[in-house]
Amino acid sequence: MPDGMTSLPIVLALDDSPVIHQLIKRALEPDYQVITADNAVDALSIIYHQSIAVLLLDVQMPDVNGLEFCRTVRSLPQFQHLPVIMVTSQDSPFDHVKGHLAGATEYLTKPFDAAQLRATVRKFIGTSSASSQISDFFEKSEISSPD
Repeated sequence: MPDGMTSLPIVLALDDSPVIHQLIKRALEPDYQVITADNAVDALSIIYHQSIAVLLLDVQMPDVNGLEFCRTVRSLPQFQHLPVIMVTSQDSPFDHVKGHLAGATEYLTKPFDAAQLRATVRKFIGTSSASSQISDFFEKSEISSPD
């Protein structure tokens, strides 16, 4: 892996379609390192072992569906603030509500526009990077709140 690649924000795309994996990679690389998974078990392992900046998640998956996976991720304290973008073909207003109730930060429908996907990811990577930098600052400093 090239040296420059390690400093790129990592986007994990969980979708059972290799075609969608390629479309997401084309839309986001070379600005982001895109890791793909086609099942929930692999995705959970990746989340635990990589510093994921954004999770892209399909709803219709074999075994564990995207809504269940999103709820699982949100139930883990270390991932409660991970931006989760549902990227799915389910487009009814009720589907959007279910996605947000499961913990999705944003909801995009397939077929997605590459520019819209890039803009959405950029929005959340900017905020997650800034908030993690602020958290790191306060954890490393001895600043305490006044009593």
